[in-house]
Amino acid sequence: MTVIDIHTHNVPARWPALGWDDAPWLRVDSEREATIMVGSREFRRIQANSWDQAERLADMGSDGVDAQVVSPTPVFFSYERSPREALRISSVFNDASLALTEPSNGRLIPFCQVPLQVADLACRELDRCLDNGHRGVEIGNHVGDRDLDDAGIVEFLHHCATRGVPVFVHPWDMPSSPRLNRWMAQWITGMPAETHLSLVAMVLGGVFDRVPDSLRICFAHGGGSFAFWLGRLENAWHQRHDILGTSSLPPSGYVGRFRVDSVVFEPAALRLLVDTLGVDNVMLGSDYPYPLGERPVGRVVQKSDFLSEADKAKILGGNALEFLK
Repeated sequence: MTVIDIHTHNVPARWPALGWDDAPWLRVDSEREATIMVGSREFRRIQANSWDQAERLADMGSDGVDAQVVSPTPVFFSYERSPREALRISSVFNDASLALTEPSNGRLIPFCQVPLQVADLACRELDRCLDNGHRGVEIGNHVGDRDLDDAGIVEFLHHCATRGVPVFVHPWDMPSSPRLNRWMAQWITGMPAETHLSLVAMVLGGVFDRVPDSLRICFAHGGGSFAFWLGRLENAWHQRHDILGTSSLPPSGYVGRFRVDSVVFEPAALRLLVDTLGVDNVMLGSDYPYPLGERPVGRVVQKSDFLSEADKAKILGGNALEFLK
């Protein structure tokens, strides 16, 4: 049984100074620990498994993972910056990710990032990265107030479909407020809400109507709360068609046009995903190496007794083989 983890991240051990005061940089705290800094602000403490290939491969071995898709850490997307700065950051981190993944004999599969705020630059950086060895692209779920149905982002997604490039969508830049700034609420409630909203934008914004069905796109964290509330969205589309009837099909008609990962932590939640979206559209993910991820990787799939062995094989790796081509 092939096991492929579709959702992991990396942080380079070092990168060149980017040249502006609030640029991201890495504060080295010890030989095995560091802190991602954004200017003078501490963003996240990380350990060596973020950059150490040997430690990453050892963890994969202990969890029985054959391959990982390795994507950027979303704080580096930099969509709020000027196009020039975002392109510079993308190129720096994309080149660094190849240094981590290239010596792994194909076990570490690099996904790049792009300056999504400008479609032409995003397409050019994607093409450069594909030429250099990247296998796909991770994008954030919005660019400021522009959601995934924005014309420029749709242009980029169309380019991905044309190039046959898999796309992984990850939430980032969650809203901040006194209510969301405690208990890690931005992560435990904001991330699922952001992903849900972006899937709604893909449907009601007509993105699935405008891009070819060859687009391979996956949404992190089980697609947020989309599967749970698909019935509510469907009902609203029919009952308030004057407002929500902006897509060619009702929302359920787009099930099968996208995939989600399995980072939902409980068999009951995984069962909802499988029942609602179909077993062929769920892939193993862990959010490695971050502490809100799943370890051992694949635990929720393995202990889900409602899944047949064939279904487990699809989720653990078979579906990812199709997604990655």
